Amino acid sequence: MAKVSVIGAGRVGSTLAQLLAYRGLCDVVLWNRTADTAKGIALDIMESAPVEGFDSEVSGTGEYKDIEGSDVVVITAGAQRKEGMSRDDLLNTNAAIVKSAAEATKQYAPNSIIIVLTNPLDPMAYVAMKASGFPKQRVVGQAGILDSARFRSFISQYLKVSVKSVGALVLGSHGDLMVPSIRHTRVGEESVDDIIPANDLDALVKRTRDGGAEIIKLEKSSAFYAPASALSQMVASVILDKKEILPCSAYLEGEYGIDGVFIGVPLILGKKGVEKILEFKISGPELDALRLSAEKTRELIKSLVV
Repeated sequence: MAKVSVIGAGRVGSTLAQLLAYRGLCDVVLWNRTADTAKGIALDIMESAPVEGFDSEVSGTGEYKDIEGSDVVVITAGAQRKEGMSRDDLLNTNAAIVKSAAEATKQYAPNSIIIVLTNPLDPMAYVAMKASGFPKQRVVGQAGILDSARFRSFISQYLKVSVKSVGALVLGSHGDLMVPSIRHTRVGEESVDDIIPANDLDALVKRTRDGGAEIIKLEKSSAFYAPASALSQMVASVILDKKEILPCSAYLEGEYGIDGVFIGVPLILGKKGVEKILEFKISGPELDALRLSAEKTRELIKSLVV
């Protein structure tokens, strides 16, 4: 069975470990700076195995050596956003955490695929690539799947239709400059802008951009169910070599006229990691917004002190 290590036993990391185990996708190692926290969560998940009927092994640890041989390493560790904070406020605090995790991955799981969740997502993926020394194909960030899921959810609620009937694509950075692509958002066979009035659609786009902040305001804590679900989809696409087309943060070298940064784009995700970046046709304003998003990421990278 494949081995997946989850770095960070917070609410996203622990929920991801649970989802992976329940789906029987892999054995899971849950790492946390406080080892007993990870061990307790792992034990709790394992005690649900007779009820849920899974045979995956879930273990907790505070030792990086226990991630040895992992097929995938998912980095969720980092300080959480609080109300009134932007994702960018976490830049250098979380960069040090991601750097440490990526260096340990290089040492103990040198053939793995790294998936990054830690905010601000796109610069953190860059930190992980540089610290691990992995080729760009083997480092990918989770962003667009979550943002697209939020957009689909809000559209389905507005129209009172199944989310299965709504397809959406959100590009760009995981933040205020994310780019919901109206051209690639459809309800059934219809373009979303043919069904939803412009003002209402603009409001849904804004709600998508503010999706994380809305949850923080209500719950006084960052989202974790939807981010963990998005991560589990990525893990499955890698370890099962599903080659799904997913919107993820990848390192661009000329695609969409962008070079030298991680940014959210559609790509094929398989056992080799990012197997191909897809250059979908998007509108002129959306392309401009995507490039602006990339430039903001470039500025954040220049601000890194690790």
